[in-house]
Amino acid sequence: MKKGLALVAAAIMLGCVPSWAKKNTYSISTEDGTNYVLTTGNVSMTINAGAGAKVMSLKYQDKEVIAQSRIPNQFGSTFWTSPQKDWNWPPVAEHDSRPYTVEQKAGSVVMTSQLSQRFPYRITKEFSANKKGIVITYTITNESDHQVSLAPWEITRVPSKGIVFCDAPVDEITPAGLLDFKSEFGAAWYTFDVERQNRKINADGKGWLAYAYDGLVLVKQFPDLNASQPAPEEAEIQVYVNQGDTYTELENQGEYTSLQPGQSVSWTVKWYLLPYEGDAVASAKLLKVAKKAIK
Repeated sequence: MKKGLALVAAAIMLGCVPSWAKKNTYSISTEDGTNYVLTTGNVSMTINAGAGAKVMSLKYQDKEVIAQSRIPNQFGSTFWTSPQKDWNWPPVAEHDSRPYTVEQKAGSVVMTSQLSQRFPYRITKEFSANKKGIVITYTITNESDHQVSLAPWEITRVPSKGIVFCDAPVDEITPAGLLDFKSEFGAAWYTFDVERQNRKINADGKGWLAYAYDGLVLVKQFPDLNASQPAPEEAEIQVYVNQGDTYTELENQGEYTSLQPGQSVSWTVKWYLLPYEGDAVASAKLLKVAKKAIK
């Protein structure tokens, strides 16, 4: 147990609880100094500082919503800079997979990347929680000697089952018809299929993206962008499906911005994981659950 947590535990036993601990309804713990578990109510998130500060697991009680494959670049939730054409492929290792340093604070855990020589941006991820869900604030700092233009980009891998939905006009999702989104109940819905091709769509949503499967609803909330704010050839919301039902990414991006040397930009995404009694199909009930979470 980290020193800060040990002090809190001791204080609680003595009946003297720090003011910040009284306010928090969640806990952060680690047994090995690499994997950190953030818990709020029935929800727990595991972050691996040694593997790019990826979110390795997100559970409601014992039910998992994050893809658990161990094929490289096909599991967990990660963070990149956008547009992808700047670095092409594979992802920048210092941002995506190499160890992050860790600083544990009273109400959060902060993980900081190594510095890439080719792409000299330092990434910081701060994880905290409240009674509703988990909050991740990403910060990109330009440590180069020149101006750079980029956007924040969160990539979350989930099982290719269930349904994906968001508040976006179906007729404006591009490329048109690539994924069979349906317009129902005032939202856009995609039910997984088994087409044998890799497909990715762009959508201009309303600041949230949701996924339902196996009695759970995952809702990610982020700043809403207008059509001119994403990075070139990118979008506020993206869904990538690889080979039908083998691999899926739920992606959300922030505003494309320019940073002078030494400047930083921060971007916050709120995660809500909720139980849901009902089938993972388009319905007014399911949409209501998602919209209630983001209020």
